[in-house]
Amino acid sequence: MKNILIVDDHIQITEVLKEYSIKEGFSPIIASDGVAALDAFFSHSVELILLDVMLPKLDGFGVCKQIRETSNVPIIMVTAKGEDYHRIMGLDIGADDYIVKPFSPNEVMARIRAILRRIERTEENQHTMEQLTYDNLIVYLDEKKVTIDQQEIMLTKRELELLWLLLSNQEKVFSRNNLLDSLWGIDYFGDARTVDTHIKRLRAKLDEVTHPTWEIATVWGQGYKFEGKNEK
Repeated sequence: MKNILIVDDHIQITEVLKEYSIKEGFSPIIASDGVAALDAFFSHSVELILLDVMLPKLDGFGVCKQIRETSNVPIIMVTAKGEDYHRIMGLDIGADDYIVKPFSPNEVMARIRAILRRIERTEENQHTMEQLTYDNLIVYLDEKKVTIDQQEIMLTKRELELLWLLLSNQEKVFSRNNLLDSLWGIDYFGDARTVDTHIKRLRAKLDEVTHPTWEIATVWGQGYKFEGKNEK
């Protein structure tokens, strides 16, 4: 059984999610504040974290930042309705997805299943393809590492997967829905703007080192692609 860490200070929410996760075949670990969440994470082998933003002692952002220092475990942030700031900040610091309260427990389970399936597919693909190169860009999938001109670019797990998908399909245009289906899972119920936020953050990090021969291009009205540019 896969351990999932559920972090929320509302006992009614954790009890419902605990019940649903057990029915799905998961083994839930419950924490009611940020400090307890970190203790639980570092004491158990956890496959995924469902993390509320508003927590006693240490908020969800602080928990996410500390976990990201040592682990790429999938993290789904839970935010209050309409709080775009929380959604964007959570994605910026390394969250893989977000869910807005109030939510359906079935939707939460669907998001968890989609992320875990994607991870399993990625791990299977690592056996056949572990590195991609384009000019001064190298993406090491097995090492979860990206370099431009031998300078390492620190990406989150989702940003690396997004770059890998675009780079391995050069010049192919991916719509938002294509990217959601490929990286978030076909049963993802969230906002398509999640893709735009990840693209923006990925570009900003890649632009830390000059790369005049390629870019993550926007194809207006269609989506995004990895584009090589002929030097003149």
